[in-house]
Amino acid sequence: MAVVEEDAAPAATAAASDPASGSSDNEITVEDASFVHTEPPQDGSAPPVASSDMEVLHEKVKKQVIKEGHGKRPLKFATCFVHYRAWVQGSSHKFEDTWQEQHPIELVLGKEKKEMSGLGIGVGNMRSGERALLHVGWELGYGKEGSFSFPNVPPVADLVYEVELIGFDDIKEGKARSDMTVEERIAAADRRKIEGNEYFKEKKLEEAMQQYEMAIAYMGDDFMFQLFGKYRNMALAVKNPCHLNMAACLIKLNRFNEAIVQCSIVLSEDESNVKALFRRGKAKSELGQTESAREDFQKAKKYSPEDKEILRELRLLSEQDKALYQKQKELYKGLFGPRPEVKPKKANYLTIFWQWLVSLIRYLVQMFKHKKE
Repeated sequence: MAVVEEDAAPAATAAASDPASGSSDNEITVEDASFVHTEPPQDGSAPPVASSDMEVLHEKVKKQVIKEGHGKRPLKFATCFVHYRAWVQGSSHKFEDTWQEQHPIELVLGKEKKEMSGLGIGVGNMRSGERALLHVGWELGYGKEGSFSFPNVPPVADLVYEVELIGFDDIKEGKARSDMTVEERIAAADRRKIEGNEYFKEKKLEEAMQQYEMAIAYMGDDFMFQLFGKYRNMALAVKNPCHLNMAACLIKLNRFNEAIVQCSIVLSEDESNVKALFRRGKAKSELGQTESAREDFQKAKKYSPEDKEILRELRLLSEQDKALYQKQKELYKGLFGPRPEVKPKKANYLTIFWQWLVSLIRYLVQMFKHKKE
C-alpha cells in the first residue's frame, strides 16, 4: 500500500482515487492527536537511564544521548519543535510532560523564557529526531524562587529533562508561528510535507513522520478554528495528506493503533475520504478488529466500487472468517468428542415371559366370565 500524497487535489477527487496509489497530496485535520507517534517507550514515571557518556554543554547543562538524531543542529533564533518530560533531580516529582498532553512546544532558541534557558542550551546542541537526557542546574531553571503555580517546581531545584527534538526551522528573525501570516504558516507546513515525502521515498519512515508532524504543528486547533472558506481549504489541503502519510508510515512500522488515530482525524473532516477509510480498515484488520475493518472497507467501496485493493481486502476478510469458522468447528469437535451412538438395549427375557403370562391369565379369566354369563 503506497503512502506518499504527491499532488494537490480536491477532497472529492481524492476520495475517488485509488487508496493504494497515494496520488493525492492534500489532506489534514486537527493537530493535537497527531503527536502520538513520538511517545517514548518508557512509562515516564521516572527519568530513563542513559548509558551514553555525559557531554558537558555548559557549566550547568550536561547531556546524555538516548537516541541519535540526523542532520545539522539548529542555529540561534531557529524555531524548534520539542517534546519533553521534566523532573526535579533526585526525586520522582515530574512537573511537566508534553507527550502526555500530546502537544509539543515551540521553542525559539535565544528567545526562550528565563526558566527554560537550560533547556534551550540543550536543544541547541541536538539534531532532528535526537532524544537525550539533559541535566540542568537550578541557576538555568526555575532559580531560587522556584514556581508554585504551574509548573510546580521547588526553590533551588536542579532539573532533569528527557527531550526529543522533532525538528526545527532556521529563521533569521526567529519568527514564531503566532507571528506568521496564514499564507506563511501554510507555506512552511507545505515545505515540511514535501521534505517528509522525500524521506518516505528513501524509506526513512521515522524522519518522514518528523517532517509531517512539524507540518501539522504549524496548523494547530487554535489556528484552524480561525480559518474559513478559501484559507481553511488551503490549510486542509496540506494538513490531511500529512495525517494520511503518517498513517501509512505507522502501518509499515506495525503501529496500528496510532495509524487508526491519524485516519480518524482525517475522517472527522471528510467522512468520505477513501484513503483514510482504507488505511484505517487495514490497521484494524491487522489488530484483528475484523467487523470494524469490514465496515471501513465497505464504506470505502461505496465511494470507490471498482477499487481492486478494497475488493482484495474484503475478500481476505471473508477468507479469514471461513478459516476461523473451520478452526472453531474442529476445536469444538475435539473438545467434546464424537457424539456417542445410541445402542439398543438388550432384551430382558424374564420380563417378557411374565408380561406374556399376565396377559394369558387375563385372557383366561375373561373367557371364564364370559362362559359363566
